Amino acid sequence: RPCSLLGPLVLLVLMLSCEDVTGSRVDTRPNFVLIMADDLGIGDVGCYGNKTIRAGQSRSCAGAAVPGRVGGLPPTETTFAKRLQEQGYTTGLVGKWHLGVNCASRGDRCHHPNHHGFHYYYGLPFTMFNNCVPGEGSDVLADVERALRHLSLLLGLALLTLVCLHVCGLLSTGVRLLATLACVTVLAVAVWWVPFGFLRTWNCIVMRNQEVVEQPLVTETLTERMLKEAQHFISRNAHHPFLLFFSLAHVHTPLFRSPAFAGKSHHGVYGDNVEEMDWVIGQVMESVDSLGLANNTMMYFTSDHGGHVEDPERGGWNGIYKGGKAMGGWEGGIRVPGIFRWPGRLPAGRVVDEPTSLMDLYPTLTHLAQDTQADRPLDGYNLMPLLDGSSSRSEHQFMFHYCGVYLNAHVTHHDPPIVYDLSRDPSESRPLGPATEGRFAEVLRRVGEAAAEHRRSLAPEGSGGQSHVGTPGAASVASSQLSWENVLWKPWLQPCCGTFPFCGCRENATRTA
Repeated sequence: RPCSLLGPLVLLVLMLSCEDVTGSRVDTRPNFVLIMADDLGIGDVGCYGNKTIRAGQSRSCAGAAVPGRVGGLPPTETTFAKRLQEQGYTTGLVGKWHLGVNCASRGDRCHHPNHHGFHYYYGLPFTMFNNCVPGEGSDVLADVERALRHLSLLLGLALLTLVCLHVCGLLSTGVRLLATLACVTVLAVAVWWVPFGFLRTWNCIVMRNQEVVEQPLVTETLTERMLKEAQHFISRNAHHPFLLFFSLAHVHTPLFRSPAFAGKSHHGVYGDNVEEMDWVIGQVMESVDSLGLANNTMMYFTSDHGGHVEDPERGGWNGIYKGGKAMGGWEGGIRVPGIFRWPGRLPAGRVVDEPTSLMDLYPTLTHLAQDTQADRPLDGYNLMPLLDGSSSRSEHQFMFHYCGVYLNAHVTHHDPPIVYDLSRDPSESRPLGPATEGRFAEVLRRVGEAAAEHRRSLAPEGSGGQSHVGTPGAASVASSQLSWENVLWKPWLQPCCGTFPFCGCRENATRTA
């Protein structure tokens, strides 16, 4: 009898200890698939009220929904990808990076995703410029380009006029003057045409890890290639914990679409973009499901900020909310979709009305990855209590929005500030004042105190007013990432396949990673 019970007993012990037959511990930590759209309006998604665009009807909205608010990256910063990498996760980024590549030389790659926690990278290291799509014009230093073009034309016209007058004997002009003017004209044309003529080649590129694989990029096949990269990353890492951040190029201008989606929506090229984006999300979900990973994979979909309503022909819709991406203080600029999917762990259809932030992702992911290392004070909070229903209140009392380096709600300074009660006036149509809100003075005082405390938390004593960032306890001091020195375009640092400035290569569309 004792011998007959030995087999089941051993099996039970193995099950309880979560070890497989090889003796190695089974890792039950969840996978993470984070999908971020670019400039998607909260009113463009079906589960947020849109009934005319086929987006989110059965794919994007299959999970718990929360309202999100958007939250840069100094070189010394610690990303959630790096924290998960330290916990044994395989991490990948597919899509748009837009946080730079090089610092001091073309090959240092100091800002590259591989140096910020991502084992694998495929995508656009920069943003989608208008120059990347033929016929869409230019949006890189357009005023400077126009001024240099006009100056070159004027100098050329002046040179031609003087030469004609000199040849016709109507004006005696020294050869030295003509030669000098000719040199100045050639220099002006070079300063204008060389950098701006190569904009599409230099800025519109695709990289795989630290190698440029396409320059300039081809938009007609870009979506399909990025989708395949995301799917291959998931399948390659299906047997151990992974993090995939899929940063979409949709629906940022210039709008581009695959031929299969051209003219399919009721809202022109923008609607086609949204519906193609929704299809991509559905394909990623199907990949997760087909590999049997759904119950152990937390998926999250959001946008970086609200729709680009400032461009009425190519921008999105923010529903009842005022403002857009360039008016970040208004609710339409900072309220974005936030949709989670985790079958078996999060109840489908649950709606969370509490304020949350994209900065909440960091503590949520590190919590689920069982990261217990010490960290700095964070602006975000673990979202799991809200998502699983164990808590009904957000831990956020205040959330701070920056316009560049300035902590404010609007580009225009208002004194006293404009105050709205979003619980009763989500469209921000009725500003509060002493006559309509008895606690108006108290609200302003409390907001002022919170802002002062926030600033102190960014500038520890003895830091000279600058914030310490990076690994816990590090003595590094972050310089301003938005200074002219850092944001000035430096063509000589652009990645290049070939010999700069004559870069160029084409990716084999059939290649798989």
